[in-house]
This record gives sequence, C-alpha cells and structure tokens, in this order.
Amino acid sequence: MIRLCFDDADLQKISIAPAPNGLLETAMSVHRLHAAHAGRIDTPPALSGWCRETAGGLADRAGVLLTLVPRDEGPVPDLLLHPDVADFDAAVDLVGRTPTSRPAPGPAAPPPAHRAGNRCREPEAGAAETRRLLVRDLRGYFDSSLTSLWPRIRTTVAAERALRVEAMSRGGVSALFRSFGAGWSWRPPTLCVPAVTHADVSLGGHGLILLPSYFAPGATLVRRPGGPAVLIYPVPSADRPETADPLGPLLGRTRAAVLDCVRVPVTTTVLARRVGVSLGSASQHTKVLRDAGLLSTIRVGSAVLHTITDLGAALLQDVPETPERP
Repeated sequence: MIRLCFDDADLQKISIAPAPNGLLETAMSVHRLHAAHAGRIDTPPALSGWCRETAGGLADRAGVLLTLVPRDEGPVPDLLLHPDVADFDAAVDLVGRTPTSRPAPGPAAPPPAHRAGNRCREPEAGAAETRRLLVRDLRGYFDSSLTSLWPRIRTTVAAERALRVEAMSRGGVSALFRSFGAGWSWRPPTLCVPAVTHADVSLGGHGLILLPSYFAPGATLVRRPGGPAVLIYPVPSADRPETADPLGPLLGRTRAAVLDCVRVPVTTTVLARRVGVSLGSASQHTKVLRDAGLLSTIRVGSAVLHTITDLGAALLQDVPETPERP
C-alpha cells in the first residue's frame, strides 16, 4: 500500500501526464512478457494478441534489457525511469548520456532486497559500452515490438487522461481520486493506493504527477528531490477486451460529435449549428474538451477558433498508417 499525505500546497499541484511515457512503457512491456511467459500474471484481453505476436525471440529482440528489467515484482531500475521525458528517443538519448552513479530518483521505499537487486542490474558507472548496447537494444525492441501497438497505447492513455481531467474539473481533487475506485481510498489529507511495495510519504508541498501506464502491473511511486512525486499506475481500460470502445463511457454522443467536428477549425457559432446544440452548450462542451487536452482554442479578432489536438485525433483513432515513435 502506498500512502500519500497532502498539504494545501500539494493539492494545488496535482497534474496528469499529457501522454504515455515511451521509455517506461518499453521497460514495463518487457516485464509483462517475462511475467506472462512464466505464468505469474494473467494476460488481460487487450494484450492477448500482442503477447502472442511477441512471445517468441524475446531474448534476441530485448538484448541487454533482459538483464535490467526485473522478472519479479521488483522496481524498474532508476536508469529507465525518466518520468519527465515522454518522448521515447529523447529519453533513450538521456539513458545513453547518464552515468548510473548519479543521484537518481527511484521508487519510494521499496523493500531493501528489491533495491539491492535493482542496483546490481544496472550497468556500472562509466560502462560506456554497456550503455551504448542498451541504447541500441531499447530502440531495436521498440521498433520490433511496440511500434504497431503504440497508436492503441496513445489512444488508451489519452482516454484515461481525459476521463480523470473531466472528473477533476467537475468535482475537484476528491472527485479525481474517487474516480479510480478499485481499492483507492481518499480520506483527506491522505490518499491510499494499492501496491506491492509499502510506502508512507509526505509530499512536502511539491505536489503529485499522475502517470498512467498501459503495461504497468501495479502502482509505483517515484520521488524526485525538490520536485513533484510521480505516481505510475495501470490504465484500467488496458484490461478491457480489444473490441472495447474507450470513448463510450467518456464522451457521450454530443461531445464526440463536437470533437469530430473540430477536425477542421471552426468557430463556436458554426460548431453549435453543425452539432445541433445551443451556443452556450457548445461553449461548455469545448471547455471540457479543451481542459482535457483534446482540442485547442485560439482567438482571431473577435472570434475564437477550435481545433483538434494530437490527443483528440488519437482518441478518435485518427492515426497514421505508419505510426511514429512517441
């Protein structure tokens, strides 16, 4: 169980990561393949096809990653935890430049045995060749195993983020935390999150970033000196069948129509006319979608134009046939 204690400053500094973290998802996907192959965890329906396709040749595709990513429930090595860098290539470049002897953030208060094992898995400081191989294998594994799945990961995480942002916009922090259900408990000022590791942490006014993960098997807290803590948690919708529609419980017919309409920039007046709602209703729908990061609004003279964002396009599954890296 992870117990987080908030003060007033922390409650003003809660945010939700805008996109999936490519490096984290890469590491977590290797861990999930390990665990699924060994029968330690059940494969959720949404991942069954991917697991079947990637089950063979893991050692050849993952290379050095297999010596770094824990096969059990131990934490991901610090070297592979860069929660502030969502872009995969940028994070991999950082891995290649970062000496492992640096003071690094890590999972909060894991059992000593896990931390000791974690350190042993990391390349020794100054092992430039080992880091070079790791960079090569990270990119090779992503290209061979995650590129085809990335649009779904991006869409699922976008839907998850939009759901939490809407919950917070409607009812504040209490509504946000209570929207998680499934064992999460919010009794101000303490949030309890089910986890394998045990931690009792005061956030100290630095706040909290919620980072949804498609592959994470459970919650993990990453603490950074002088910065907000990062709570990595599994996306509930990742356990749904592959045919499930993530928009169903999220947008509703009218709001989905609004999002579809702003594929091409439109004014609020034109939007209201096309969707068939009042001007006030159109403004409310665009505000909710804008707060969720699904559309953007710019002012042009006395008018405003609404247009879809990359996250909104991903939510509508409007993705290129050849997916780009995150």
